[in-house]
Amino acid sequence: MLQQTQVKTVIPYFKRFTKEIKTLKKLSTTSERKVLKLWEGLGYYRRARNLMTTTKIIVNEKRSILPKTLADIKKLPGIGDYTGNVLLALIYNQPRLALDGNVKRVFSRILNKHEKKLDFASIIEKNKKKLFYSKRNSDFAEAMMEFGALICKPKEPYCSICPINKICKFYKSDKNVKLTDTIKTNKKSYNIFCYLNKRKQIGLTRKNNLGFLREYNLPIVKEKLNKHKFKSWNFLCNYKNSISNKKLDINLYYKFSNKIPKDLNWHSLYNNKEFIPTFTKKIFRQVENLY
Repeated sequence: MLQQTQVKTVIPYFKRFTKEIKTLKKLSTTSERKVLKLWEGLGYYRRARNLMTTTKIIVNEKRSILPKTLADIKKLPGIGDYTGNVLLALIYNQPRLALDGNVKRVFSRILNKHEKKLDFASIIEKNKKKLFYSKRNSDFAEAMMEFGALICKPKEPYCSICPINKICKFYKSDKNVKLTDTIKTNKKSYNIFCYLNKRKQIGLTRKNNLGFLREYNLPIVKEKLNKHKFKSWNFLCNYKNSISNKKLDINLYYKFSNKIPKDLNWHSLYNNKEFIPTFTKKIFRQVENLY
């Protein structure tokens, strides 16, 4: 859940998830529909599917024991260097650090160098004895992430009360050195076309190539509007939406029809038992005003 999502956002989802699914074995036998429903609102739903696949592998093939080497743990779906190091540090107390944005920022400020100029893996390896001098490797890995999130913050860090400011070159400098690149916001415009019928159903598809909603149900989307081809569509509204670093400008069109294209299926606007992502539900709320 913490991949690409902040802790404060994850906490309520994690509590709800673990209240419903308490053990690894239970998760390995839980239906995809239920897992996705519990995940609903977190986005990046591929993570949930990877979690389910990985859980089945661990339970059925590895006797419910997580691999103890980075090479082996990275063979599991959805686990790369970052997640692998986190798990090995927190679960097995191995001398590892999770190189998320928070930890990289701490090192960048200590050395007062841009992230792109630093080889973090090499820095950790060369300073292993200084970094992992106690047996509390798990605590240290977690503390580094928390330190970056709460003290060495991206904006307005608490430098004056920082316990390591004496060794921090950023603190001793004029603080004008650029340490990270600004995350660019991608602005995109979409025209979304909704097939509706008198039974309060909407036509949804899984065949869209949008990077942020790959594989999931949503009304047909066309990036470019051919006014002649789509002159039979009615304009409903324009609204803004945000997904991660994407700012979406959406024009919503609709038409009532008894027939829909072959790659669509009718879904109830009100009594849908299947998992529908939040993005699509927002469209539902716009369309509901037509009834």
